[in-house]
Amino acid sequence: MKTLPISRYRFFQKLQPLSLLKKITGKSVTGCLQVFSTSGCWSIYVDEGKLIYASYSEKMFEPLYRNLQRLSQEISTLPGGIKEQLRAIFETGIENQAIPNPDYLAICWLVNQKYISPSQAAILIEELALEVLESFLNLEEGSYEFIPESFLDDMPKFCHLNLRLLVERCQTPRSVRVSVSEREASRREAIYRQTSPTSQSHPSQLFQINELKLKTTPKSSRTNSCKPPAYSINTNEHRDQRITQPPVDKKVYTIFCIDDSPTVLNAIKSYLDEQTFSVVGVTDSLKALMQIIRTKPDIILLDISMPNLDGYELCSLLRKHSHFKNTPVIMVSGKVGFLDRAKAKMVRASGYLIKPFTQGDLLKVIFKHII
Repeated sequence: MKTLPISRYRFFQKLQPLSLLKKITGKSVTGCLQVFSTSGCWSIYVDEGKLIYASYSEKMFEPLYRNLQRLSQEISTLPGGIKEQLRAIFETGIENQAIPNPDYLAICWLVNQKYISPSQAAILIEELALEVLESFLNLEEGSYEFIPESFLDDMPKFCHLNLRLLVERCQTPRSVRVSVSEREASRREAIYRQTSPTSQSHPSQLFQINELKLKTTPKSSRTNSCKPPAYSINTNEHRDQRITQPPVDKKVYTIFCIDDSPTVLNAIKSYLDEQTFSVVGVTDSLKALMQIIRTKPDIILLDISMPNLDGYELCSLLRKHSHFKNTPVIMVSGKVGFLDRAKAKMVRASGYLIKPFTQGDLLKVIFKHII
């Protein structure tokens, strides 16, 4: 079992989980609440006061696999052996990689590969959040911190969940809970809300201390208190049916990498699953331009410091070509200064990846621009 550094214990105190959740439900609150105990760490991600993901460090993949196994019986596009595939891609070497939530990357990958739809990902995230919150609400002692900038900032968001309603469900005895497929549409409408920076929250959606006690709220008032979801949720009429979707070809993304270091190119190839990504590596920036035009990749990783033609010049040339005006171009460099980032923006680079990078860093920047 993982343990926390001894320095953490100095700050342990009696905790009130409900009060902590109340603090992060304001519309202006975006970031990650991390709560530490002797047994592990809870990470609760919020965007404008709505929960977008939650995880527990000691049980990160186990709940995901369990819920995917259940979904595989209902969704024809989700293969039975998906657990082994996810383990090979996202769990291998996890102990040595600085990836805060590889389980969330796994969900993004499932959507990207069309194994599940965004709305099915939302249902999956809700079920995982319920399990995490259930254990979190029983926490009595620990320490915590709130991080405004989190791992999920640049990642796709599949849902925005009402924390108060999730807490009410956690407090409901398991024996009276119903399965996801049997949940009524009005219940979904009460919890899901597709938000945007300009969207407004109804006052009844915000936490009230007295509302945290388990009590019955009229179904109609729950439905009216928030906007209907922008995506469809399967309701009772489908509970006895297998969800069938037309078969789709899994897209293989072409990643074009230009770096004068063969070591870096080999590292990128080893980090990316060959069933999802086709990696083309080139060490000569002068020759790379014509190869890029012929290959027409989905995303380009471009080293800044190269002889003959540096990354800034090559990016500028690519942007002048009609086919590559909107192709994601990621500048790769060990330089982290303000001027370097400013130059990247001037040549219309899409992002910036700092060397040395981990597998998690690479996957994050790729998923951000291809999903």
